[in-house]
Amino acid sequence: MINDLWYKNAVIYCLSVRTFMDADGDGIGDFAGLERRLDYLQGLGVTAIWLMPFQPSPKKDGGYDISDYYGVDPDYGSLGDFVAFTHAARQRGLRVIIDLVVNHTSDRHRWFQSARSDPHSLYRDWYVWSEERPANADEGMVFPGVQRTTWTYDTKAKAYYFHRFFDFQPDLNTANPAVIAEILKIMGFWIELGVSGFRMDAVPFVIARKGADVKGEPVEQFDLLRNFREFLQWRQGDAIILAEANILPRQDLDYFGDDGDRMHMMFNFQVNQATFYALAASDGRPLVKAIEKTWARPATAQWATFLRNHDELDLGRLTEAQRQAVFRAFGPEAEMQLYDRGIRRRLAPMLQGDPRRIRLAYSLMFTLPGTPVLRYGDEIGMGDDLSLKERDCARTPMQWTGEANGGFSKAERPVMPVIAKGPFGFPHVNVAEQRHDRDSLLAWMQSIIRLRKEAPEIGWGEISAVETGENAVLALRYDWRNNAVLCVHNLAARPLEVALRTGIAAPEGDLLIDLLTGSRSEAAEDGRHTICLEGYGYHWYRVGGLDALLRRSPG
Repeated sequence: MINDLWYKNAVIYCLSVRTFMDADGDGIGDFAGLERRLDYLQGLGVTAIWLMPFQPSPKKDGGYDISDYYGVDPDYGSLGDFVAFTHAARQRGLRVIIDLVVNHTSDRHRWFQSARSDPHSLYRDWYVWSEERPANADEGMVFPGVQRTTWTYDTKAKAYYFHRFFDFQPDLNTANPAVIAEILKIMGFWIELGVSGFRMDAVPFVIARKGADVKGEPVEQFDLLRNFREFLQWRQGDAIILAEANILPRQDLDYFGDDGDRMHMMFNFQVNQATFYALAASDGRPLVKAIEKTWARPATAQWATFLRNHDELDLGRLTEAQRQAVFRAFGPEAEMQLYDRGIRRRLAPMLQGDPRRIRLAYSLMFTLPGTPVLRYGDEIGMGDDLSLKERDCARTPMQWTGEANGGFSKAERPVMPVIAKGPFGFPHVNVAEQRHDRDSLLAWMQSIIRLRKEAPEIGWGEISAVETGENAVLALRYDWRNNAVLCVHNLAARPLEVALRTGIAAPEGDLLIDLLTGSRSEAAEDGRHTICLEGYGYHWYRVGGLDALLRRSPG
C-alpha cells in the first residue's frame, strides 16, 4: 500500500527540458542532455521529476500551446530519446511526471484547423463556438492587461471561439465525450512510455462548463476527475494526477473527492501565499490558519507544497494588506510584478541572496504538510533576468559551470540568455563550484532532502500547531505511527527564545533530539522545553529521543 502511495513522501523536482541541458550544441536543451544529468538529480536526492511541456508546439506560451499530444518536439529529440530517458530514470529509482495540458490546444493543432475549416468537421464540436460575440467576452481573462478577450472571431469558421487563455489557445470542449475519450487516450499513451503520472494544468478550467450561454459562477463537471482517476488506476495502479487548482478551501474535497476518488494531489496555493506573508511579516499566524483550513482531506490524498514555480507568485488569496506587505518585501518595483497580482522573481533574489533566509524558507517548505516540489536551479540559488518579458525572467537556463553559457550549451546563442552578470551570474552561482563547497546551498539542500525523507511523519502524519508565545516562531508537530516530529522556525531576523510543550503528555515528550545537529533538549519540571533560535534559525526535532528513533517505522 505504501508503494502505491509513493507520492505521499516523495520529493519532486520540476524542470524544463528546453533550458536544462543541451547535448547536441544547438542551443536548446534536449532529452539526451537531461539523461546525462540524471546522476546529478539522483545525487541531489529527489525521487520524482516533473517535466514541463515538451510536445510539438509553436511555443508562444512556453510550450503550453500544444500542437501534437503524441510526440516530442524535434528541438528536444525524438520519442526514442524520451523512452531512453524514462528508462534511465527508472534505473535510478526516479519517477517521471509530465504536464498534461488539455484545457486547450494550439490554434495550429490539426483538430482546430479541421474544426475551423468545416462546420461539419468531426472536430468542430471539440471546441467551443458562438455565431455571435457573447456578452461576457471581456470577462474571465487569465492574463488581464495582456489578454483582451476570451472570445475571438475566426474568419474561416465565421464564428467566435472560446479561449480562457490567449487567443492562440482555443479551449477544448470537455463536455464532449469524444474529447474526454481522447484525453484518456493521451494519458494511456504516455503511461505506456514510462511516466508515473501527470501534473494536470488548469484543472478548474478543464472541468468547467463552457459556452456562450454559461453565466455567473462556474459549473464544474467533477465527475470528469473521477473518470481520469479510474482510468489511471486501471492502466497503472500507482500512477497519479497532481492538479493545478488555485481554489478556495471550501472546494478542496470537491477536487480530492470525499472518498479520495478524484485527484491524488493538488498544489496548496493557500499555504504557498501564506508562507510568503509569513516570511515578509515575520508572523506565522496566518500560515497556521491556512494550514488548518486546508488540512481536511482523504487519507490517500496529498498536498504539494512549493515556494516558486514557472509562473508568477500569485498573491490573489491574501488580503489587500497582506498582499501589499509581500510586494514591499519581495517585489517593490513595478518590473518585479505581473498582472497586478503576483511577483515574477526567483526565490534567491527575492530574499536578497541571504543564505540564512533562503535556508529558512526551504526548511519551512520541506516541513509544511505535504510533498515538497523543488524548482530547477533553486537548489543552487539561481537568480532571474528581469529584462526578459513576463514569466520568462525566471525560466533561464540551468547554470552548471563557470564556463561559457554556464555549461548549459556550447552554442553561441542559447535558446534563452543565461544569467551572466551580477551576483547571480553563472560565474558565481553554478553546480560545479557548489559541489566542492561543503557550506554551499547545494550541499545544504542535499542534506535537507535526505533529512526530509528520513522524517515520513511530515508526509503521512497528523499535524498540529504548538504554541510558542511568539508570533515570529512557528512550531508544527507531526504524529504518525506512534512517532512524532516537531519543526520550529524563527521567521524573524532577531534571535528569540521560546518555551514550549511538545503536546505529548508522556515521558517521550520530555526529550527532543535535533535531527540537524544531534543536540538534546530535556524538558523542565513544568514540562516545557526552552529553545533558543538565532535569527532565521530552525530546528527539526524527533520527539522522544533515541527510543523513538529506534522504533520509527520506515516510509
